[in-house]
Amino acid sequence: MLRWNRRLLVCLEVLALVLSSAPPVGAWNDRGHMSVAYLAYRKLRPATRDRVNTLLRLNPKYSDWMASVAKQMPGAGPDDQDMMIFMLASTWADEIKRDPAYRPDGSHSGNSPAGSPGPGENTGYADLLMHKYWHFIDRPFATDGTPLPAIPTPNVAERIALFRQVLASPAGDELKSYDLTWLLHLVGDVHQPLHAATRVTGAHPEGDAGGNLVKLACANCELHFFWDDLLGTASDLKSVMEGARQLAPAKAALAAKSDEKDWVAESFRAAERIVYAPPVGPGNGPFHLTLAYQKKAQKLARERVALAGQRLANLLNRELR
Repeated sequence: MLRWNRRLLVCLEVLALVLSSAPPVGAWNDRGHMSVAYLAYRKLRPATRDRVNTLLRLNPKYSDWMASVAKQMPGAGPDDQDMMIFMLASTWADEIKRDPAYRPDGSHSGNSPAGSPGPGENTGYADLLMHKYWHFIDRPFATDGTPLPAIPTPNVAERIALFRQVLASPAGDELKSYDLTWLLHLVGDVHQPLHAATRVTGAHPEGDAGGNLVKLACANCELHFFWDDLLGTASDLKSVMEGARQLAPAKAALAAKSDEKDWVAESFRAAERIVYAPPVGPGNGPFHLTLAYQKKAQKLARERVALAGQRLANLLNRELR
């Protein structure tokens, strides 16, 4: 999700072109994370499903998720309820950013771990820090010779590695529940190209915040906003499931890649080659995105969501104890 304040206005010109070129199947906003979770849940082994269902009942929002499922999908059977709770749980790591019980930490509006009282904590639900910097990895690149800054830690790659290790360990269920709920979200995040790259320039020697500082030629739009909401914003359970079923299955050879470092590298290369490709040029813009750019971006988004879903299922089937 966006690492800066989400804009209230949608870039109507861009959105109209996007929606006219393909059916709405969101990625990386709530709809996208729920799509990843839907695809993953359908690939879980029965024993893994039972385990994740048990762990998610320990999340403090579980009763709220139950109520939401009952309201949106009355009459759903127990198995479908469990699947939809799994989908809703994938948005929890963003939901806590709006929860007054949680507090921002770190610098740069909470997007940097510097200054946080506990940036690398893994203590379970007693931890009430937002940890916004866990959602991405600012892997820098430059095309103008600007020196590259260090990559801050902790970050999304480091957290995925830690949380999956906990799931495979003899750790207690409450900690595993916390780490599982984060993983449901972060595996989706790391497949968004702008969650794995930041463009460094003389004007922005620390990077462009994953495209958040790159403006598009429409009111209140940034490049990161465009990619987060690329394929739609409706997040009701029914439309998310309908949309996710339209996605082509992930290629088996790619889905078999289990190392989160490979996932980061893929997203980073996509950012360099596709996200920052013309008409996105040097500087802060504003840039006018062509229909050709948008169609290519949409194709990539669908592929990355499908990959994230299959890889999340593979991770849980293999490692959750």
